Amino acid sequence: MINISIEDVAQYCNGILNDKAEEIAGASINGASIDTRTIEEGNLFIPFKGENVDGHRFINNAFEKGAGAALTEAPIENTDETLPMIHVENGLLALQMIAERYLQLVNPKVIAITGSNGKTTTKDMVECLLADDYKVKKTIGNYNNEIGLPLTILELDRDTEISILEMGMDQTGDINFLSRLTKPDIAIITNVGESHIEKLGSREKIAEAKYEIVDGLKDGGVLICSKDYPLLNALTDAEDNPQFEMYTAGISPDNAFAISNISQTESGTRFEMSDFKVDIPQLGTHNAMNAALSLLAVKALGGDMEKSSMKFKQLKISSMRMEQSLHESGALIINDAYNASPSSMKSAINTVSEMDYSRKILVLGDILELGEYTGTLHRSIGEHIASMDQNFELLTYGDHSNLISEEARVASSRHFNDLEELGGHLKGMLNNETVVLLKGSRGMEMERVDGHL
Repeated sequence: MINISIEDVAQYCNGILNDKAEEIAGASINGASIDTRTIEEGNLFIPFKGENVDGHRFINNAFEKGAGAALTEAPIENTDETLPMIHVENGLLALQMIAERYLQLVNPKVIAITGSNGKTTTKDMVECLLADDYKVKKTIGNYNNEIGLPLTILELDRDTEISILEMGMDQTGDINFLSRLTKPDIAIITNVGESHIEKLGSREKIAEAKYEIVDGLKDGGVLICSKDYPLLNALTDAEDNPQFEMYTAGISPDNAFAISNISQTESGTRFEMSDFKVDIPQLGTHNAMNAALSLLAVKALGGDMEKSSMKFKQLKISSMRMEQSLHESGALIINDAYNASPSSMKSAINTVSEMDYSRKILVLGDILELGEYTGTLHRSIGEHIASMDQNFELLTYGDHSNLISEEARVASSRHFNDLEELGGHLKGMLNNETVVLLKGSRGMEMERVDGHL
């Protein structure tokens, strides 16, 4: 984690030391925190002024818990001179400035990852492939925005060689900012889907927002993406003399590295990439795609993709991402409830369709934040199910997922407004010939169904 002097902190963020901070300017701060509930001895405390809470109220509490210094937006003459504090104009901007300078000091190779779906899984895969050969640190949880990403950077040790940074977005310009802040050596775009369509208005705008990741890409850096997404292709094809290389992988033969022969196995997914086979302990064609893009990161660093692919055996994926568990009835429960978009829900359904179970139950919750596209995109899930030659059974939950049922035209379908009731109904359907998919947006908390089985 960050270990620099109080004086350096002030220099990094153009801060002004109060008398106590001047007195101990050479003392080190160790780590940083924005939350007194998790603050540790020697941390730099960074308070923010929010709409509902002003973090400055907790500065004394931070020092009581061992903070080494604190930033403050209060005028320096108004600070408690018994406590080492650094005046800044804006706490968030100061955090970002400190992170930017500290990243330059550590100077790792930066791998930035964005996309509508699969960011966290791809981040975990890249770490798995590189951790034996480099000292690697990755984004903590989903700390992938203008606050979380700088905090992730401040967790880097001075000898970190690879920093894997997940980049999320809420609106146009977010990825541009994060990319310019971190100046990646390698940028990965996992895919272009419908996430954030409520705010951005179209998939074209979503593609443009994801493509902002190249805005800070170092000259001579590498963009890794797939030619499977026409909207993304239009942006890469429009590049006039790009200052970066581009590696592509995907199902389309237009990709430099085509993946083929994708199949579900007892332990996960198998596919071919160029002239070698890859096995991953994760279900789904979409995860085969994530794995292929992760292997290209190895190539971009000069490694052997085929040799590195063997490391997928030790892959540990963040929870609720095609996570498998065996129910006491013998049924297989696939928990993919971390989040959902129309494209990711269709991918998960496709995966279940390929599995060798006689009974396949889809438990689907609402997809949120679709705005005016809510009806159309929920119905598109139902149409997708109807187009498949599968005897699915369908249980839905929420305000909009009944639209999926209306279009799916399956023989067995039921809608619920209570997850406990849904779980109780589902429990009576389970046996060792059953596979169940739990899928919905994060706000729907579809994983709670498992607790009622």
